[in-house]
Amino acid sequence: MEVGVQAARNSAQVVVVAGRLDIATVADVRPRLHAAISACSGDLVIDLAGVETIDVTGLGALVGAQRRAARAGRRLRLRAVPPPVMGALASTRLYRALPVERARVAVA
Repeated sequence: MEVGVQAARNSAQVVVVAGRLDIATVADVRPRLHAAISACSGDLVIDLAGVETIDVTGLGALVGAQRRAARAGRRLRLRAVPPPVMGALASTRLYRALPVERARVAVA
């Protein structure tokens, strides 16, 4: 599991998560999400492009981060959600609670 934090335009912070987001890794991810929420005042974007698999524990960490962000007056959204993760969000209907950015399509 890899987690990185980057500054983005418009004072948002981007947390990039890669690998597995499951019971074996969530204890490492959760504190980094909490730290990112506390670190600045803009939106928090969680980039999931590199996530290979997610389980209910990983989903719970995302919901917990969303709740913590809301209490801090910040918005959280998910970016680059891969199909297996989107499938988990859809089957649990968490896509209703966790905003997912629309994919950007480049026009030539």
